[in-house]
Amino acid sequence: MGKLINDFNDYRTRMNDRIMESANTNIKRFFALDTTTYADGALDVKTKEMLGLVASMVLRCDDCIKYHLGKCHEAGVNHAEMNEVFMIANLVGGSIVIPHYRRAVEYWDELNEAAQ
Repeated sequence: MGKLINDFNDYRTRMNDRIMESANTNIKRFFALDTTTYADGALDVKTKEMLGLVASMVLRCDDCIKYHLGKCHEAGVNHAEMNEVFMIANLVGGSIVIPHYRRAVEYWDELNEAAQ
């Protein structure tokens, strides 16, 4: 796996574990709500992850973008679908999203290279 992916996943896992050591019930419930929201339901996981990615790009959260890119990759989003997701995010978010778009493309490329 690539450096960007390993660094992100290692940090996220380490800090989530640290947070859960002292988390109160509300934080634990919030984390659980996040997990269950992205499960299959009326919308499938793939669609939900693409929606999460667009929202994360518009909100300009690089950690969230990386997370949802990884989940989109796991859910089988292909290159053409990802390009449309990126275009929607840029359209909705405007030009301020472009720096996040650059980093998202870099991370997406690394996810695809790691899968080969």
